[in-house]
Amino acid sequence: MNRLSRYVMRHVLELTGIVALGLVAIYTLVVFVSDINDAGKGDYGVVDVLSYSLLMIPSSLYVLMPIIALLGTLMGIGQLARTSELTAMRAAGMSLKNIGAAVLLTGAALGVLAFSLGDWIAPAADHYAETRRDAARGTSTAQSVWLRDADKIVQIRQLVAEDLIRDVTVYHSAPDGSLQQISTVEEGHFDGSHWQLRGVRRTLFGDSHIETQVQDQAELVGGIAPNVLRLFVLESDSLSVGGLLRLIGYLDTNHLDSSKYRLTLWRKLVEPLTVIVMMLFAVPFASGRMRDAGAGQRLLVGMLIGIVFYVVNKVSVSLGDIYGWPAPIAASAPTLALATATFLRLQRAG
Repeated sequence: MNRLSRYVMRHVLELTGIVALGLVAIYTLVVFVSDINDAGKGDYGVVDVLSYSLLMIPSSLYVLMPIIALLGTLMGIGQLARTSELTAMRAAGMSLKNIGAAVLLTGAALGVLAFSLGDWIAPAADHYAETRRDAARGTSTAQSVWLRDADKIVQIRQLVAEDLIRDVTVYHSAPDGSLQQISTVEEGHFDGSHWQLRGVRRTLFGDSHIETQVQDQAELVGGIAPNVLRLFVLESDSLSVGGLLRLIGYLDTNHLDSSKYRLTLWRKLVEPLTVIVMMLFAVPFASGRMRDAGAGQRLLVGMLIGIVFYVVNKVSVSLGDIYGWPAPIAASAPTLALATATFLRLQRAG
C-alpha cells in the first residue's frame, strides 16, 4: 500500500466519521423525542429517556451503516475530485481501480465494525436499555412463547426471564399423536439441571375416564433450557450469529419452521459485504458525473441511492419469504446485483 492509497483511505474515513456523527445524532434525537412522552410513567424520568437514547446509539449506527458508508465515500472521493487531487493522483499513475482497492480496504474495516455492532454490541446495549426502561416504567417484559420438546408442546404465556416462567401449559402426546395429558403450571424456575414447577394441575385422559391431579411442587425434565429461552427473550433481529445458529438447530431438531431465523442469519452475514459494495459503488459515481457537484448535491444523491437500495432490499426479503426462496438468495440478491453493477462500472471507468 503506497502513500496515496493511505491518503485516500484516511480521507474517506474522515468524511465517513463526520457523516456518521450527523446521521446518528439525528437518529438519536428522533428516539429521544419519540420516547420523551413516556417520561413520568413510574420512575421513568428525563434522565432515563436520555440514557435509553444513548444506549440505542450502537443499534442506530448498525442500521445506518450502509448509508453512512455510501455517503462518506461519495463525500470523500467527491471532494478529492472537486479539488483536482484525484486528477493529480491519476496523473501520477494511480488508476481508478487502485482507488477502488483503497476504498475496498476501508470498506472491509467498516464491514468488520458493522458485524461487531450487529452481533455483540448493539444486541447487548438494546437489551440492557429496554430492561432498564421497562423496570423504570414498572411494566413487565414477559412475553408468550410456544415450544416443542419431544412429545411435549409447551405454551409459556409469561416468559419473564430465561430462568423464570409463569402461566405455563404443557400438552403431552401419546406415541400415536393423541392427547394424553395437559398440565397447567403457575410458575417455574430453573435450578441448574431441571425446572422446578409450582402450582401444578394435571389432567390425564384415559380410554374411558378423565383424571385430575393437583401438586404443589413438581419437576419438568427435557430439552427446554435457559439457553434456549434466552433466544426468545431477545428479538430475532437482535440475536447474535451464534444465538441464531443455536435457535435454528433447536427448531430443526423439533421439526419447527426456522425460515424466519435463517433469513435473519443470512442478512447479518451479508451486511458487511453490503457496506463494502456500497462504498465501491460510490467510487466511479463520485469521480465521474458527480465530480463537480457540491456537498449538498452529493448528499442528496447518496440519500436517494441509499433509500432505493433499502427499499429493494426489504422487497427482496419479503418476496423471498412469500415465495419460499432460499435464505441466501433472498438476503443477498440486491447486494450481489449492486456488486455486479459496481464491478462493470469500475471496469468501464478503468
